[in-house]
Amino acid sequence: MQFTARQIGEMLHGVVEGNPDVVVDKLAKIEEGEKGSLAFLSNPKYESFLYSTKASVVIVNQSLQLTQKASSTLIRVEDAYSAFSNLLDQYNTIKLDKVGIENLSFIHPSAKIGQHVYIGAFAYIGQDAVIGDNAKIYPHVYVGDNAKIGNNSTLFSGVKIGFDCELGNNVIIHAGTVIGSDGFGFAPQTDGSYKKISQIGVVIIENDVEIGANACIDRATMGATIIRKGAKLDNLIQIAHNVEIGSNTVIASQTGISGSTKIHENCIIGGQVGVVGHITVAKGSQVQAKSGINRSITQEYKKWGGIPATSFQDHLRSQVVLHRLPELERKLEEMRKVIENLIARTQ
Repeated sequence: MQFTARQIGEMLHGVVEGNPDVVVDKLAKIEEGEKGSLAFLSNPKYESFLYSTKASVVIVNQSLQLTQKASSTLIRVEDAYSAFSNLLDQYNTIKLDKVGIENLSFIHPSAKIGQHVYIGAFAYIGQDAVIGDNAKIYPHVYVGDNAKIGNNSTLFSGVKIGFDCELGNNVIIHAGTVIGSDGFGFAPQTDGSYKKISQIGVVIIENDVEIGANACIDRATMGATIIRKGAKLDNLIQIAHNVEIGSNTVIASQTGISGSTKIHENCIIGGQVGVVGHITVAKGSQVQAKSGINRSITQEYKKWGGIPATSFQDHLRSQVVLHRLPELERKLEEMRKVIENLIARTQ
């Protein structure tokens, strides 16, 4: 796809300085820009690259005062970062704009397929499944019986949606993620073995949720595992049965959340956090990476860290003390020797 600086300026409602007819066909970081590329500058620390970059067009803030002559065509906008972000959205929309049903896909006759849908080769759409308008189902996706995929939702290659599970509108699921696998439910028997407990619940994913690659979200034993509106989940996350993730909560990679735990809205959870089952995490909680949450958090909008997790300030104090342990050990050893000498003199 090729665009002129003039066209980009019109899209961003910006002012073009330089050659309005210069053509770009790719995006690049300003320090790596080359002929035919479009870059942006918003952080003043990178301003030096503006005068050396080979990018044909650079988006800059309207307030930027040049200290040297720039060889690139400039597009001045109110906020270069936001403008470039909007441009990325438009570029991505165009690139991923697919419509139609490819050969070798399987769609059960009872499935309901919306308008302007894309279904890639080797995708499987099960009995009584519903695919909403403008949905995109990439190759090798499995949508189980009676599953529902909302309007404008995208399932990338290799995604698996189990039977009866429901996805809302504008949901994005990245490659390899499994929605609706069995929860980890086994009953111990008197002979030491474990009997599987059937998992008959569902997973419900509300509108505007995005889930990264190779995540696993288990169906509920009964009822539903729920991911609320606007939540964002990273790659390689495990969400166990009957968990509820609150709206607009973000969770980083390799975090595991045990069964029947409720994470409230607007939480921020770092990578590799472990959360035990049957607890709640209060609204607005922020949890440092590699922390372990072993009890309910009831105070809203607080920071937590450590294993087990404590208030972030207490965690920082503990880290200071931990780093001083070798020094404290040496001092204790010196004190022991002094005491032993004093005892020896009194005998």
